Amino acid sequence: MNTSSRKFNHVSYLWDEAKAAALEGNEVDLLIYRSNILGADLRITNYGGGNTSCKTMEPDPLTGESVEVMWVKGSGGDIGTLTKSGLAGLYVDKLRSLKGIYRGLEFEDEMVELFNHCIYDLKSKAPSIDTPLHAFLPYRHIDHLHPDAAIAIAASKDGEKITKELWKGEIAWVPWQRPGFDLGLKLKQALDDNPGIRGIMLGGHGLFTWGNTAYECYINSLEVIEKASSYLAENYGVSRPVFGGQKVESLDPDARKRQAAEIAPILRGLASSEKRMVGTFTDAPEVLQFINSHDLEKLAPMGTSCPDHFLRTKISPLVLDLPADTGFVDTDALKKKIGEAFQAYREMYADYYEKHKHPNSPAMRDPNPVVILWPGVGMFSYAKDKQTSRVASEFYINAINVMRGAEAVSQYVSLPLQEAFDIEYWLLEEAKLQRMPKEKPLSRKIALITGSAGGIGKGIAEKFIQEGACVVITDIDSERLHTTEQEFEKKYGKDAFLAVRLDVTNKQSLEEAIAASCLKFGGLDIIVNNAGISISRTFEEHSDQDWEKLNNILVMGQYHVSKAGVEILKEQGLGGDIVNIVSKNALVAGPKNVAYGTAKAAQLHMSRLMAAELAEDKIKVNVVNPDAVIENSNIWEGGWAENRAKAYGIEVKDLPQYYANRTLLKESVKVSDIANATFAFVSGLLDKSTGNMLNVDGGLAAAFPR
Repeated sequence: MNTSSRKFNHVSYLWDEAKAAALEGNEVDLLIYRSNILGADLRITNYGGGNTSCKTMEPDPLTGESVEVMWVKGSGGDIGTLTKSGLAGLYVDKLRSLKGIYRGLEFEDEMVELFNHCIYDLKSKAPSIDTPLHAFLPYRHIDHLHPDAAIAIAASKDGEKITKELWKGEIAWVPWQRPGFDLGLKLKQALDDNPGIRGIMLGGHGLFTWGNTAYECYINSLEVIEKASSYLAENYGVSRPVFGGQKVESLDPDARKRQAAEIAPILRGLASSEKRMVGTFTDAPEVLQFINSHDLEKLAPMGTSCPDHFLRTKISPLVLDLPADTGFVDTDALKKKIGEAFQAYREMYADYYEKHKHPNSPAMRDPNPVVILWPGVGMFSYAKDKQTSRVASEFYINAINVMRGAEAVSQYVSLPLQEAFDIEYWLLEEAKLQRMPKEKPLSRKIALITGSAGGIGKGIAEKFIQEGACVVITDIDSERLHTTEQEFEKKYGKDAFLAVRLDVTNKQSLEEAIAASCLKFGGLDIIVNNAGISISRTFEEHSDQDWEKLNNILVMGQYHVSKAGVEILKEQGLGGDIVNIVSKNALVAGPKNVAYGTAKAAQLHMSRLMAAELAEDKIKVNVVNPDAVIENSNIWEGGWAENRAKAYGIEVKDLPQYYANRTLLKESVKVSDIANATFAFVSGLLDKSTGNMLNVDGGLAAAFPR
């Protein structure tokens, strides 16, 4: 089949003949391949949205007879990253036989439990509520997608009329209905009533398309979405300016980012009144066009139409009534004004809940906004982790695209509030939330670690990421930082961390790193001062430059980073942690170490003083004192190892064993030991501990504090 001539202007054609040929004969693998390339284009479907399926003939494990099995994306999955483990495999005949015991719309929820009795593959992911939407359609491959262009038509006042005219009867229309068994029956009825159609538009919701091969299904989906997209493109700005035209002018890009970085911690603090949240900021062109428009005031309160959208973004955003060039001199007054807007939103949400709840509805969830719009600047979103807040941002951009398209060809129509509530507080949706894995100890926390591209800092960064934190890794060594960035991206993904060059002796560098942290994640919770150098000389050999360098990096670096971090912590009003990586040399007087030991002692006492002063803001300050951590450490460069060996009268190669032998435990101290100690202070286990230090040195009696 020649596919090279396939041209699309509004969607990405990603089918690779060689890859597909290698999967020929395995329909499930072709389903996964098709799903992944569909999910790679957010114009086709959003993260976690939509579902795909295929039907195959398989041997029954009990009878050996050939039976029809449907493989469909399971509950909570994402087609862009779908694997075999994310599929539910079910007997088609058993699914269809459920029609005989279906008791009607009032009993939809009980059908989901019955899907489990239809499972063919015992390794299946839990079947989703959308399972019956695929079961009754006879096609081997089916796509249910949420393309912005299709939903724009589906969510418009004249959606049914446009669908019939645009596709000349090839796409049927099924009015809005919550997904479930009854909707599956209605899709089959639409097919029976319209033989030969190539798809079905779901009012306000999305699109169903199909084919008898994976490729036919893929092309059918792309062609339908392309047609919808082209139709919208031809109508933008024709009858009226997009979104009624521009009302507010954006700041320039740099100014937008400065404003966003300044306000993000304030917003994060308010959005975290019940549980800590992680943020995302975007000033994408689609966002600016919407938030700067005349129609913002009309459309934003209406909320979204597609269930996948408002489940992640809440029914409507909070729009800030602030000039784009608002100054941040009087932060308290600004926080008060924004706080009042948040409180009004919370009251609106509580009223929405009270007016629409049912006797068996789950308790009201967090009433804070997820999406916050600032005309002239951009959009913020706040959720339990970076991926969730980023995805919420992407979904609201989907919603913006839907509103823009619907308004271009007709009039945008959102779901009635009762319908929206019934989905948001659906008992099945609540059950899905309850099945979510327990959050990790540092989930919802944001940590900035200095000197973290290698050695102890890198070990702490990895430990924190593994325990759920969003981490800002910083280092003065750009090359080392880039190498660590590549390694972390491969291991943990882009949402887990941010890499920023930071020279702790340079205030501008520090300001840029703090701003980047606020833009990426919304603020800070944990500051780890780890950046350092070591200089080992006799008292007489030390120079003024040695003292100045050690003082600037170790003492002043800790001071400046902590001061900048505390400003963010106080703006958020959520408390926080500062952990200073000091040294046993802050306590022990050793040879050829006077400048380094003095700087370390200053770090230690500064930490005590900070703890005493910052406690009223619930900011805890603690110290970890490592000793002789040779593993991956820069400390042994620049002659330090040679000087220490000379001081102890041994060879460099014998240093590790020397350090181990002098400890009470006769153990070498590892990077992981320091990371674990740092984690202990911020994990929640020591929430009532501040002004303390933890020696991680294998046991050195000379370093005992008493």
